[in-house]
Amino acid sequence: MIAQADDTLTIYERSKAGRRAFVAPELDVPERPLDELLPPETRRAERPRLPEVAEPEIVRHYNRLSKRNFDLDTGFYPLGSCTMKHNPKLHERVAGMAGHARMHPLQDPRYAQGALELMWRLQDALAEVAGLPHVSLQPSAGSQGELAGVLLTRALHEDRGEHRTKVLTPDTAHGTNPATVTMAGYEVVKVGTDARGNVDLDDLRAKATEDVACLMLTNPSTLGLFETGIEEIERIVHGVGATLYYDGANLNAIMGISRPGDMGFDIVHFNLHKSFTQPHGGGGPGAGPVAVSDQIEPYLPRPQVVRRESTTNGKEPFYDLDYDRPKSIGRLRGFQGNYGVFVRSYAYIRSLGAPGLREASETAVLNANYLLALLRRAGVAEYLPVAYDRVCMHEFVLSGEPMRRDLHIKTLDMAKRLLDHGVHPPTVYFPLVVEEALMVEPTETETKETLDHFAEIVADILREAAEDPEIARAAPYTTPVRRLDEAGAARHPVVRQAM
Repeated sequence: MIAQADDTLTIYERSKAGRRAFVAPELDVPERPLDELLPPETRRAERPRLPEVAEPEIVRHYNRLSKRNFDLDTGFYPLGSCTMKHNPKLHERVAGMAGHARMHPLQDPRYAQGALELMWRLQDALAEVAGLPHVSLQPSAGSQGELAGVLLTRALHEDRGEHRTKVLTPDTAHGTNPATVTMAGYEVVKVGTDARGNVDLDDLRAKATEDVACLMLTNPSTLGLFETGIEEIERIVHGVGATLYYDGANLNAIMGISRPGDMGFDIVHFNLHKSFTQPHGGGGPGAGPVAVSDQIEPYLPRPQVVRRESTTNGKEPFYDLDYDRPKSIGRLRGFQGNYGVFVRSYAYIRSLGAPGLREASETAVLNANYLLALLRRAGVAEYLPVAYDRVCMHEFVLSGEPMRRDLHIKTLDMAKRLLDHGVHPPTVYFPLVVEEALMVEPTETETKETLDHFAEIVADILREAAEDPEIARAAPYTTPVRRLDEAGAARHPVVRQAM
């Protein structure tokens, strides 16, 4: 086992001048002056300050880093609203095939027919899941899908000659919703939550005015509850000429059961890296395609992946990139999106088919309700009651306020102690409308035994806290680093390694 002091050395601290992991062979082609290969203005003035280490040190460096992270392949990861479901390894094999992994993003469409056909068929499948006819794969994250949705809304209203200044978001919305609204140049107007965890319809009616461009809504909400008033919400929003935007973060609860387009939504964004089993976390990669109604279609990002009929008799249709979109909001990124994510998501959809997608959502809801029932038992519910006592969807939110008051440990303490039991903590302190919130999403890929074990761990931590709350307050004990000063790290981050 590596000594602790040595294990904390960074790759830069291990660097020794002149040490190499690779030595290039002698040049076997005529040498050319560097000025002929690279213009002087594109060359560095000095060498990059990279660590000089042997190959074993590089391998050990990345191996150590991998062991410092908790990951889904290690243990249960019930991170609410993040859908940390198992990522089938078959999808990795498919995405790693040379035809997918090695295709250059600037490949001429004539020589990328297989890739374009996959993207076109993925668009078609996502359109069916959303209940809307048109899809763009270009947004590369859920947050960018949100931005695309608001920009599409703005394009629609401007094309109609309307000047609207506000976007409505529930007070349970993901933080990216108000951030997106601000980036798009609108004013954020929050809509309250009623006593049952739904959007407060009276508050919505009061705030749905003629200057509102859009309502951004997650359904099920971040409380894990289906909006029972969704039909009335649609009437209110469309009644003032605004668009209804669906945040697809929680789509995993309703695939094949209900469709946002059928609920009246005009725009839907997907998180392929959540609902459709793309490995995610740590910043990416992801994909946030958008599906839209006919009235929004002219404004979709360009180019669009399209299938064209051949003009030659007997020739099969071919796939192309359509740039001729005069009303488009333009490009959202370089190239066409994170193609590897598309491959994995398409493989998932084709593996399961429509019945399998529905079963995945049904099982996700079943698992969440089963785990909630376990946590309602004596010894847990009095300290961690459910925030809104209804049948939940794919996730649920507990309130740690009684635990803080009676056992003198906070939600953060519970989260840190869970790490010592080999479980990643649920989402904490969100949604903000719940005191000491703990948001739990087990997903459909976890077994009954895993859920039983998690419930037992929570009960054990509560019993432990009743005897000695200091144990949880000082947790974790078994992780590579102990509890950090998170506020201090945010205010004074160390982002550079001294050379």
